[in-house]
Amino acid sequence: MKKGKAGKRWNPMEQTAYGYCRVSSNSQNEDRQLVAMEKKNIPPKNIYVDKQSGKDFERRQYKNLLGKLNENTILYVKSIDRLGRNYQEIQEQWRFISKEKKSDIVVIDMPLLDTRRGKDLVGTFLSDIVLQVLSFVAENERRDIRQRQAEGIAAAKARGVRFGRPPTPLPGNFLMVCRKWKGGEITGAEAARECGLPLSTFRYRADLYEKFRRP
Repeated sequence: MKKGKAGKRWNPMEQTAYGYCRVSSNSQNEDRQLVAMEKKNIPPKNIYVDKQSGKDFERRQYKNLLGKLNENTILYVKSIDRLGRNYQEIQEQWRFISKEKKSDIVVIDMPLLDTRRGKDLVGTFLSDIVLQVLSFVAENERRDIRQRQAEGIAAAKARGVRFGRPPTPLPGNFLMVCRKWKGGEITGAEAARECGLPLSTFRYRADLYEKFRRP
């Protein structure tokens, strides 16, 4: 049985429980994770939630949580990908929490990832293997998501879907001014001024007009 900071005998039952939840955006819902934390009897004030990508650990609530962890705490996460999706950083954070902070960690959906169990050499070895496999899977899933997003965008563009803000409507005199400019009657600067556009925008829109009007 290990001792606390004051040298007192420490009872695992006296651990202060914390929970960490993460969703990738404000539009996603963390209720499933919160329900899992409630079943572990974690006080709501001890549950930290980030609505941010898991690509790294630069998250405000996660950093606040780290300041609470010590040898008398236990951290719950529902699944390893809620902790993060970067293979190397997940392992670094796991070791930092368990070795530097000396806090226990429990992954609710994966009972083997529970630092309270198997603190002998075999138990530690098995936990390390499971952690490496799951964090590797989490990072691969993140890569797959990015690839699917890129493929989806490419497919949408091929179908003619446009992304970003719609272009500003052309002024009513644009075609007339454009013809005068093309005919050498006025300069580009004069044409842009008549249309109320920056010169670079006028030239760009005029080039597009010429491109698409050709047979």
